[in-house]
Amino acid sequence: MASSTPNVYLFSTLFLLLISFSFAQVSFRPKALILPVVKDTATLQYVTQINQRTPLLPIRLTVDLGGQFLWVDCDSAAYVSSSYRQARCGSAQCSLAKSGACGGGICGLFPDNTITRTGSYGEVGDDIVALQSTDGSNPGPIVTIPHFIFTCAPTFLLQGLASKVNGMVGLARTRIALPSQFAAAFSFHRKFAVCLSSSSTSNGVIFFGDGPYMLLPNIDASKSLIYTPLIINPVSTAGVYGLGEPSDEYFIGVKSIKINEKRVPLNASLLSIDNNGFGGTKISTVNPYTTLETSIYKAFSEAFIREATSRNITRAAPVAPFDVCFSSKRIGSTRVGPAVPWVDLVLQSENVYWRIFGANSMVYVNDDVVCLAFVDGGSNPRTSIVIGGYQLEDNLLQFDLATSRLGFSSSLLFRRTTCANFNFTSNV
Repeated sequence: MASSTPNVYLFSTLFLLLISFSFAQVSFRPKALILPVVKDTATLQYVTQINQRTPLLPIRLTVDLGGQFLWVDCDSAAYVSSSYRQARCGSAQCSLAKSGACGGGICGLFPDNTITRTGSYGEVGDDIVALQSTDGSNPGPIVTIPHFIFTCAPTFLLQGLASKVNGMVGLARTRIALPSQFAAAFSFHRKFAVCLSSSSTSNGVIFFGDGPYMLLPNIDASKSLIYTPLIINPVSTAGVYGLGEPSDEYFIGVKSIKINEKRVPLNASLLSIDNNGFGGTKISTVNPYTTLETSIYKAFSEAFIREATSRNITRAAPVAPFDVCFSSKRIGSTRVGPAVPWVDLVLQSENVYWRIFGANSMVYVNDDVVCLAFVDGGSNPRTSIVIGGYQLEDNLLQFDLATSRLGFSSSLLFRRTTCANFNFTSNV
């Protein structure tokens, strides 16, 4: 599928059209928006819910940080909404979607199930969505966007998703992913923040718009952010893409890995993205655990075992999907999880690093065994390091699309709070 690049004037016009569509029914302009996110224990997916259609219907969706747009199953229950509109070929909606597929005059895209790595064709349309506003501390009034662009998908794409999920919600760099559509609708900064809870019974939160991001007890999590550039992979990582299109996913520049401040010996060339789009490090919510290219994983796990056994922590038999496990009997407990060697992802300088403590590096598989929550990603993966959901839990990550910058907090447990501590009890 070939891609075409609209000129700057056309793109600006289309973006203003999207804004005008969105403001058509807006009487209250919020400071920011929020979505609750809960971890599904059966699939380890992160699930949210929005209200869509006329009349409004709650729609459960798996969160895909790198997903290009919102897609929902329109077949199994027959999509019924008096406010739904198909996007015609040549329309502003179709151009914003950068669709290269038109049939019968209807604009189309190719929704992906990134869990099962399957895709299909689906028509593009728009409809009302409604969600909670916030002042950063508490939820505010429900707001609606009357012409939110999304894609219909066939029912089989739901296979592999969490129970009662109706589709996937994408947060990538595209103009029709949630962050950009919400920013256009309410004149937000093109920022959003993800704070995943480690609990399967308490909600984490996604913020759309700028901070503060207040967590109980009265802690602004945005104050603890460290910043690193977001890197553009020059080759798309989507299932279907046009020649020359860059990736819409979020990559960062990991330069080295340290365990207990000791550098792990590895092939540094794997940490860079080559001209074919291979290598590098990206952040994902659809990978439950961080995956490492085989040689990186081998060096990393061996170094971790050395540091752990030097503390008299004893090995245990592996428990799938983990290869490296330990007896929990000699592992102490700290505010930031099991007392094990810490892991540093070193970024643009030796002084900028993402520190991963025991709460995000170890998984208790039973009362007696704890395992290293990193897995072998294979000998020739598309991306050398994929930072998975478990490593993101109780960390605040702010994605600034305008400046292409990531802010990250490392573990909020150090600040005596968690991602489950946003106040979802409305005072309005």
